[in-house]
Amino acid sequence: MKERIQSNRAPQAIGPYSQAVKANGLVFVSGQIPIDPNTGQFIAGGIAEQTEQVLKNLAALLEAAGSGLDCVMKTTVFMADMEEFAVMNEIYGRFFTDEPPARATVQAARLPRDARVEIEAIALVR
Repeated sequence: MKERIQSNRAPQAIGPYSQAVKANGLVFVSGQIPIDPNTGQFIAGGIAEQTEQVLKNLAALLEAAGSGLDCVMKTTVFMADMEEFAVMNEIYGRFFTDEPPARATVQAARLPRDARVEIEAIALVR
């Protein structure tokens, strides 16, 4: 049985999807973009600031699901420009320090609301 996960500490879904879904000991977090959940607006700044906000949003949803960044098994990172990979990777590394998850990183032609980065995740529930 699946359980829909919602948190006001992460941007609300803007379409027919859930922020995250928990089932069979796993949590599947929808792609997060750099929206400040308090204002509903994009955060100011470039790829570094956007990556940090995306990962904060991801962490909030994982926490709401009874998980955490330390339980993430796999992420997919979507980037508007792979030229910004090194900066994204440096910020990403601050959030996943000990045993980083498996990851795929791809350049997308366009991301929602013209974000520079979007990240989705699959994690274990604690």
